[in-house]
Amino acid sequence: MLSIKVLGGGMEVGRAAIEVLDRNEALILDYGVNFDQNDNPVLPLQETPSLIKGFVISHAHLDHVGALPLYQVSTDIPVYGTEMSRNIAELMLKDFLKLSGAKLPFEWVEVKKVIDNWKPKKLYETFEVGNFKVELSDAGHIPGSSYVKVYTSTKTIAYTGDTNLINTPLVKPADVDSLRDVNVLVMETTYGRFNHPSREQVERDFVNTAREVIETGGTVLVPAFSLARSQELLAVLAKYDFEYPVYYDGMVREIMEIMMRQRDYINDWSSLKKAYDEFNYVSSWEERSKAVRERGVIVSSAGMLKGGPAVWYFRKLSSNPKNAVFLVSYQAENTPGRRLLETGKFDEYSPVLKARLELFDFSSHAGRKDLKKIVKSASNLEKLILVHGSPDNLTAFGKEVKEEMGVDVIIPQSGQEIVL
Repeated sequence: MLSIKVLGGGMEVGRAAIEVLDRNEALILDYGVNFDQNDNPVLPLQETPSLIKGFVISHAHLDHVGALPLYQVSTDIPVYGTEMSRNIAELMLKDFLKLSGAKLPFEWVEVKKVIDNWKPKKLYETFEVGNFKVELSDAGHIPGSSYVKVYTSTKTIAYTGDTNLINTPLVKPADVDSLRDVNVLVMETTYGRFNHPSREQVERDFVNTAREVIETGGTVLVPAFSLARSQELLAVLAKYDFEYPVYYDGMVREIMEIMMRQRDYINDWSSLKKAYDEFNYVSSWEERSKAVRERGVIVSSAGMLKGGPAVWYFRKLSSNPKNAVFLVSYQAENTPGRRLLETGKFDEYSPVLKARLELFDFSSHAGRKDLKKIVKSASNLEKLILVHGSPDNLTAFGKEVKEEMGVDVIIPQSGQEIVL
């Protein structure tokens, strides 16, 4: 029997985990975490370890790799993915353990085993895992991200992980042509109801607004995710020859150095290198104090202001109306970033934000129009399984695709098994 079971990511954003079961062998695509309202890690559902022949990882964001150590506690199951994803995953898992270790059912030894058991694969290299044949192709999400195509006994299945079809300094658009022979497509639907503005226009607006704030006497704080978003913003500023001081803080530097060492994964390596060479890495409290006193741009983790140096910078800069806070990513419910957008306050005890607040759409996920392009590219498609989205996005997009393309659309909950 051939089936797909959703171990996580069904009717939710994050906790991605998709199991392909064929002839009593299982292959698991991603194995990430989510967080509840109290910031406790929520792990995916589990499978009998003896059935699992391997994990194949689409990319290194925590909601796609954060639970991998769970299967290294008493077993040694191989992990497959690009070399870039492995190197970044090691850093992300170490940081995850540092921040949430007391709440996790694994320790450092299991994180190390994930990396030791990781077998790096190149894009478009076909490899075998048990009875499965697997191939990775470019997903256009972050450096090292990939579509996972699985050849089973009767069907060709593809899983998008997270994907995007736009050109950025870090990545080229996803290779949708690689999906032509796919029969079953498991696709993220994070933005199933929305389209994104032109990335070129967003970049120009971001740079020009930053210049405007600085030229009127202010400092710009950009809370950003350490992985990919921060490096993209720094590369954008470098690409536009930004003439004012730029500082960056947090885990941004370590991830940038990984990217610098693997230039084949970077779309505009010269802009990233220029940012690395010319912008100022903050490595001490003395340098942080200097950064907030200087008119310029500060890019700092974390992207939703849930923690990290960005919170310190925010408290220093938020009371001056000449300064600005630029939010550049999705702000989840119950985060300080979302509260700022909705109420103008960091939390219920804080004063109303006096600094200028701007939101720029630098999303690394495909919007509604591009998600349709991905579906249309699979010319042999029999079933479309929508995951990694909120119920309203999944339902609206699924209905639209079914009406327009006549595709058999399935919107599973986590735990649901789909027999093919």
